[in-house]
Amino acid sequence: MSIRVGILGYGNLGRGVEASIAQNPDMELKAVFTRRNPEDLKIATESASVYHVDDAMKMKDEIDVMIICGGSATDLPHQTPHFAQFFNVIDSFDTHANIPTHFENVDKVAKKAGTVGIISCGWDPGMFSLNRLYAGCILPQGTDYTFWGRGVSQGHSDAVRRIEGVLDARQYTIPVEAALEAVRDGKNPELTTREKHTREVFVVAAEGADIAKIEKEIKEMPNYFSDYDTTVHFIDAETMKKDHAGLPHGGFVIRTGETKDGNKHLIEYRLQLDSNPEFTGSVLVAYARAAYKMAQEGMSGAKTVFDIAPAYLSPLSGEELRAHML
Repeated sequence: MSIRVGILGYGNLGRGVEASIAQNPDMELKAVFTRRNPEDLKIATESASVYHVDDAMKMKDEIDVMIICGGSATDLPHQTPHFAQFFNVIDSFDTHANIPTHFENVDKVAKKAGTVGIISCGWDPGMFSLNRLYAGCILPQGTDYTFWGRGVSQGHSDAVRRIEGVLDARQYTIPVEAALEAVRDGKNPELTTREKHTREVFVVAAEGADIAKIEKEIKEMPNYFSDYDTTVHFIDAETMKKDHAGLPHGGFVIRTGETKDGNKHLIEYRLQLDSNPEFTGSVLVAYARAAYKMAQEGMSGAKTVFDIAPAYLSPLSGEELRAHML
């Protein structure tokens, strides 16, 4: 029997989830739910249906796990607790400071409904979080470092696009190579925000726009660019489409530490992603399998990646995992 999956939201992430489901034979995309007119939405999976989000509750008995692909700022804080009343749910909520509150909100609803709600799946939070946890447990005397990039920050790109005179923009986060190498060399540097990452922005400006003013606004934007060394390039729309259409990303989680007699150790986990949404969607789909298995065992409430044994992510049985993976 296939695990029947619903996708709520069909932007970049929703399409990434759909692509991942197609690679997992034990899973079936049952339906996509959208706030748009369903008749206007064309999806890749011919066997799945498209419905308006208001009709999702009618599918309560036909979907095993609902993967919620909204944004963390305004969508997920409301959508995930709401739909946990009716479905086992997964989301990629990534506002780190608000994760405890989001967890509590989902947990309260899911426990009452008897559903499983796995929040903050992806690569950070998600896979990077797991690697920080594992490394810290193994090397308790040590230091954590996280570097992001090189990759497109969708939130920062959107912030630039909101500046007057900007038609389009892409912002890349780039680790400072000297800082990265100092960590790898075991020097345990204390790094400021500016010393860890730089930002590079590519902008398509409107004809006649004040280029100098746009660049100044970008570099002085608080919470986004003011704490970083930022380089701004002005390009035409054709170059943007040709060279910056993708959504690559990635990064590194590193822990350096010592054991007995000052012996030094380094643990490094790296991701290099051609498509951030397709990779994040793949993580969500693996955790959808886990949610299904946990619900079958009678579990309920909110969960994070910290709470879920790796075996729940795999389509293989325990016997197969022990024989081939261990």
